Amino acid sequence: MRSHLLNDTTAERYRSSVTEGVERVAARLVTTSRPFTGITADDLAPRIGAVDLDEPLHDTVAALDELDELYLRDAVYLHHPRHLAHLHAPAVIPAVLGEAVLSAVNSSLDTWDRSAGATLIERRVVDWTAGRIGLGRDADGVFTGGGAESDLHALLLAREAAGDRDPAALRVLTSEAARPGIRRAAHVLGLGEDAVVTVPTDRNKRMQTVALARALERCRRDDLSPMAVVATAGTADFGSIDPLPEIAKLCAQYGTWLHVDAAYGCGLLASRRYRHLLDGIEHADSVTVDYHKSFFQPVSSSALLVRDRATLSRTAYRERVPDQADKSLRTTRRFDALKLWMTLRVMGADGVGDLFDEVCELATEGWKRLVADPRFDVVVEPQLSTLAFRYIPAAICAPATIDRANLYARKALFAAGDAVVAGAKVGDRQFLKFTLLNPETTVADITAVLELIADHAEQYLGENLDRAC
Repeated sequence: MRSHLLNDTTAERYRSSVTEGVERVAARLVTTSRPFTGITADDLAPRIGAVDLDEPLHDTVAALDELDELYLRDAVYLHHPRHLAHLHAPAVIPAVLGEAVLSAVNSSLDTWDRSAGATLIERRVVDWTAGRIGLGRDADGVFTGGGAESDLHALLLAREAAGDRDPAALRVLTSEAARPGIRRAAHVLGLGEDAVVTVPTDRNKRMQTVALARALERCRRDDLSPMAVVATAGTADFGSIDPLPEIAKLCAQYGTWLHVDAAYGCGLLASRRYRHLLDGIEHADSVTVDYHKSFFQPVSSSALLVRDRATLSRTAYRERVPDQADKSLRTTRRFDALKLWMTLRVMGADGVGDLFDEVCELATEGWKRLVADPRFDVVVEPQLSTLAFRYIPAAICAPATIDRANLYARKALFAAGDAVVAGAKVGDRQFLKFTLLNPETTVADITAVLELIADHAEQYLGENLDRAC
């Protein structure tokens, strides 16, 4: 079985095998007419369960044939213009090339003797990102497995910066529209059940700074320690950006760590039109970025950036050999930075930013159509590329019935494979969500999917009219 090891004697086998796999994927990209086939788990699970993993096929082509049947044919294809669901962008080709290279060489980004130049490339990409944010000359960072890990790491640093205060007295303040992972991170860090303080949002789903000021003052009055304020630059459900300059001033006033979760909004760092929406992020103590959301990178490609490298690690150069292990919550780490490096070297930051600008402008056009259509209720005008809305029937119906009609429409679209849309909760009500991260999506695509949603919702209400309205 040594013939399957990647080395100098198997280079030709490596070349032919990877080429064959690339050809299969390329063929699917060309022939896929819908974002999803509509296959159900009940249909697919028995076919995958029937595979005997103790009986290999001993043939790459046969294995790829099987994979085509079990995965490629029924995969959810993000590249399709009517995949409108999640914070998961189609990847750019230079990044996919970087993925192929890093997987084959298989470096680990913990120590110099496992990575050599990969260490320096990651550091260079981190420095570039920190420079775009404006964190200053003492900034540093590290690639992570995703935004949740970055946020957890940031809160760990904030807890350490809080000193020896009683963990039960520590508080993390964040908006009601922030990612739920903040509460989970606080739990993992062993903070109290009341550790996360939810700050109300305004009509645009942005953190209310007046409410934040009151919450900070309440902590001071009750002898509690506001360990960190987590501001969001691009909420998952609305794409809203908290008022970062005002929040930064309050954090400075109360001596509180400011973490900015820019997992979604980080694409603005490369924007030539909308970079100003991130003004104030330069005052953060730490920042989460997810390149696989708005830099069009394959999963995963994320990082945590910090203003002061001393807070991130005690790593030192030993005999001028740079290591990265002490910076991360993990030891073995993939060379994910190579994907962004290749993207920047081939496309440039402006190329990436222009793609993100396109989807933000597309969302604005979609919003205009929604507000002009009496069949739909839209939550906020988008700052980024997310539209949260729901179908409203002409007949007077109970709110719960409208919720069910929208859920039915979403499920019916997915079952038919015609489009993939997401859901969002606004208060107790069920809304739908377009997360527009594909520049190939057009206004015509948005209009067509809205018509499908209305048709499915009307069908549900028609079938349930007597009981529903």
